[in-house]
Amino acid sequence: MNTNSLQQHVNEPTRGNNSLHLVMTTTDLSINGLEVTGKISDHQMIDFSLDVQDPNTRSQHKQVLDYKRASFELMKEELGSYNYEVLMSKKNAEDCYMILKDEIATATDHHIPRK
Repeated sequence: MNTNSLQQHVNEPTRGNNSLHLVMTTTDLSINGLEVTGKISDHQMIDFSLDVQDPNTRSQHKQVLDYKRASFELMKEELGSYNYEVLMSKKNAEDCYMILKDEIATATDHHIPRK
């Protein structure tokens, strides 16, 4: 989850020995006082507070990818230049996914400008 900019805040079981209840946020949000408390049926309750900013006080400028000015041919060449057989040799599926995700992110940074 942390690889997708999400943070899981419940770190203990909420039903028997299992963690069935999730409190996930983007890493820029803050959870305070999270507690796994009393039961409802056979599930534990989760009590917490969430710190949020007034949306009007946040920066209104957000950089986005400018696909109209992208160099997709160069991006395709860069992604095609990697020897994925060697990069992913003896790796499990999650490791292969992370390698591919990182290579695509790098190529995106190199060939798609932001505006």
